[in-house]
Amino acid sequence: MLVCRINMSPLAYTRRWSSPFLAGATVLTVALRTIPAIAQSNQPVYSPLPLTSGQEITDTLSTQDIPTGEGGFSRDYRIRLENGDQVAIDLLSEEFDTIVVLIKGDGSKVSENDDGPDGTTNSLLFARITETGEYIVRVRAFGETGGGQFRLKVTRLRPIE
Repeated sequence: MLVCRINMSPLAYTRRWSSPFLAGATVLTVALRTIPAIAQSNQPVYSPLPLTSGQEITDTLSTQDIPTGEGGFSRDYRIRLENGDQVAIDLLSEEFDTIVVLIKGDGSKVSENDDGPDGTTNSLLFARITETGEYIVRVRAFGETGGGQFRLKVTRLRPIE
């Protein structure tokens, strides 16, 4: 483990140095010391919520969720899908402009939908599954449109017999 130490008190540091590099090194030292504590806490850093086909979830997207890097936030759900499944994923909200993304277990994107065919900002995604495994259904807001309450439902589509 890498640990940087500065052998002077914070008061002596402010009197003798005004270098932003050394201030950064102090912050780095504190950050590196907290990493083992997080790892030992047995708390999962990333754990998507479970979702089953046919289940409708009502939840809330907030600033406490995963930052997207585009100014907004996202919330992930994990679902097991089978080769040959055809799924419809409905994401509805009256509080924000929705985007739904289906992601394979290896992190590659299967499909994404911003606005559904009904002319609203709700999302409706159809996908054919080609590999059995765990998938992520990502709920996010378009750009920086914030968050709020939403409804999410994944439905396996079956042919009429």
